This record gives sequence, C-alpha cells and structure tokens, in this order.
Amino acid sequence: MSRPMPRRWRPLVTLLPALLAVGLLPAVGASAAGPACEGQRLRVPGAERLVSHCLDDLTTTGLPVGLTNPKDYENLQALHTVNPSHVPGIQLDGYFPDTSTTNTNHGWNHDSQFVIRLPEHWNGGLVVAGPPGVRRQYANDQIISDQVLAKGFAYAATDKGNSGPELYKDGVKPGDAMMEWHLRVAQLTVAAKQVAVKHYGKAPTRTYAAGLSAAGYLVRWQIEHFPQLYSGGIDWNGLLLTRDEPNLLTNLPPALRTYPRWARHEPGAAEAMYAEGYPKGSEDLWAAHYPQWDSLQRIIREELDPDYDGAIQAGTPFCPEGTGAGCDTDYDYASRPDRVHDAVERVSLTGRITRPLITIQGTFDVLLPITRTGDVYDRMVNDSGRGDLHRYYRIENGTHTDGFYDLAPKVVRPMQSCFTAAFDDLVAWTERGVTPPPSRTVPLPTGNTTTGCTL
Repeated sequence: MSRPMPRRWRPLVTLLPALLAVGLLPAVGASAAGPACEGQRLRVPGAERLVSHCLDDLTTTGLPVGLTNPKDYENLQALHTVNPSHVPGIQLDGYFPDTSTTNTNHGWNHDSQFVIRLPEHWNGGLVVAGPPGVRRQYANDQIISDQVLAKGFAYAATDKGNSGPELYKDGVKPGDAMMEWHLRVAQLTVAAKQVAVKHYGKAPTRTYAAGLSAAGYLVRWQIEHFPQLYSGGIDWNGLLLTRDEPNLLTNLPPALRTYPRWARHEPGAAEAMYAEGYPKGSEDLWAAHYPQWDSLQRIIREELDPDYDGAIQAGTPFCPEGTGAGCDTDYDYASRPDRVHDAVERVSLTGRITRPLITIQGTFDVLLPITRTGDVYDRMVNDSGRGDLHRYYRIENGTHTDGFYDLAPKVVRPMQSCFTAAFDDLVAWTERGVTPPPSRTVPLPTGNTTTGCTL
C-alpha cells in the first residue's frame, strides 16, 4: 500500500543521532514574538515558528483561552480535582518544520507543535512529555504540567509530530508515524534544555520524561533508546508493543469479539472477558471502553499492518465478529505475515532501560489490561537484568484515565495523587539517592479514595 513520502521529518531522522551524540541541535531557531519577559527574546533551536507570553499563571487555572486547549485534556482528570495554581513565568508556543497538518491548535494547521513553560521560580529541573492517544500538546496540562510547574520544574510537551484518527497516513512504510513520535520527543528535549540555558543561565540539573498511555510508551522508549537525555522517567498506564504476544494488537480483538456477547448476556461471555485480562469488578467500565477498543485497534493496526484491510483505511468501525477479511474484530496477529511482525518489532519495547524508571498502572485499566501490559513490561525489565532501575506500582482499582472515576466512583479510584507520589519518589531517587519503596500492589486507601496515595 503506497503512502505519501515523509519529507517533513526525513531530515530529522538523518540528523538526530548526530545531534544527540553531541547534545546539540543546530544553532538556528525562531525568535519569540510577543512580550519578552525582562527584555529577553528567547529562541528555540530548530523551531520554525515561536510566540512567547509573559504570564501571571502558567497553570490551567490561569492560562487564557488559546494558550491551553481544554479539548486536548478532556476527561483525563476526575471532576473537582484541585490542581496547583499561581505559577508565574514564560510560555513559548511554536512548531518545528513539518509539512503535515493534523494539529489545528492556534489555527496553525501544522504538526510538530510544542509548548515550553518556564516558571519564574525554577528549581533547576525539566519535565518533557508527549500526549496520550491521538491528542495534542496541551493534553497533559492538568495531569502533568500543573503538577510539576508547582514544584518549580520547567515543562515541555510535543504533539509528537502527528495526531488525530488518521495519523497512520503519516509516512512511507508501516511504523513511520510512530517512529516520528519518538524522534519528536527527543528533539524537543534537546531544544528545551538549550532554552533553559538561555533563560536561566545554566542547563537543567535533571530532566525527566513523563507520560500517560501512549505517552507512557514514549517514556519507556526514551529511557531505553535515548538515556543520555534523561535523569529518569515515569510512565502511567503505558501501552505495550512487542514482536511477540502479548501486545496491543493481540489484546484488543478478543475484547471486540467478546464484549458484544457479554452485552447480549450470552453464557460464558463474562468468563471469556476475565480470561482476556479484563478483571472481575470492572464491568461497569466496559461499555464506555468498547468504542475506545475499536478505534485504538483500527488506528494502530492500520499504522502497522495496512494491507490487512486492502484499500480501506482503518477498517470498518464495529464490524461484527465473523465478518472475515479486513474486519478488525477478527484480527489475528499471530497469523499475519512476517513483514507485519517486523513492523511491530521496529516500534517495540525491549525492557533494556539504563535510567531509573517508575511505572504506575491501575488494576482496573480496561483499555490496556494490566496483566497484558504493565505486568509484562516489568518482567521484560527484570529479564534484561535492569530490575534495580525499575519500580512498578500496581494501583488497586485505578483505571486508564481518571475521567472514568466520575462514571463509576464506587468502582475505580483516581490515580492523579499516585502520579504525584511516584514523581516525588523519582526525584528523590535520582537527586538524593533515596531508594523508592519496593514494587508492589498499592491497596485502596481507607476513607476518601480521591486524594492521597502512598506507594
């Protein structure tokens, strides 16, 4: 199946290894237009466009419309969560060269958009993130940016070079769009470090990768492949891709086949769902996740195995079981040709981390079942001999995103406080040598389950 040439990021693929080797990007970049705090005009190396704003508050509480986008972070946080606020500083919005146009933020219709936030009271650290799913650069504004800015960290986020439900159109061969995700995170990390040097007069003393879901997968990749850029990482409900089972493309089709049977109250369907990793007690979440199972399977399968449905792109939504060739409900990864497994291997994780990494995952994650994802990645890290660099906390009754707490408050607990606790432990581990608690399942707290988390 032919695809458009990825001219927009081919130069990045060529240049990035050399740039990372010396820790530099080209000494070119757009200057920030708009107010320049304290008379300083900042540059982001490699950026094609850049706009700066001096703000009284860099958090979602105080950001004006246009400098964040609530649509990007919709339903990622439980309602009534109280976030930090009142963090003054500079925000830089811009984009790196790219000819794809899936990101409509700012009306730019330009991909590889980024945001960099520089708090006035800086603690010397930097946190870099990509967005979960098919979202854009402001997706983490509540769940990560607000949290780390309040602690004094600078923050940078990318749209990872493509977004939306047709990201699979980006690239020449299977896996190209996903490979760009990794390159754009690394590109922004290098650039944001140089911005910090210019603005604060010194480089960050520590840099962390952080992310939820697909962005948790990006964290793992960065720690495996570009460890020289980071002091450590934290991944939250990260997805898993490996050449062999289990992986994302083996987890989702069984749910697509079995859920409709369960919804029709067919005998044995519930037991079949449990056997596929969807835990007993999480049933109230299944109906809301069925559309997510379907869309995620079709998007990622089209990116990695476009020939499966021939000329159709991303299959047929909700095709019934037994439809046959081209139906993602019937998708069987094991029977696909070697070239498909090769494409998946290209974007697969290995577990070979060389920097400290903390993983948190909810036991009621019914988008990415924990026994098929987090548990497996933890074994991969241990099997690679890097277990001393990994802490894995299974959060009892946590689910994929905290927005589902409002759907089923008696079933799930929000994980926001667990992310904050894990992040604090990561900082203490990498900065002061304080060893985090051993990996374990974190039980439900007594009383109020919406605040507080002890790992």
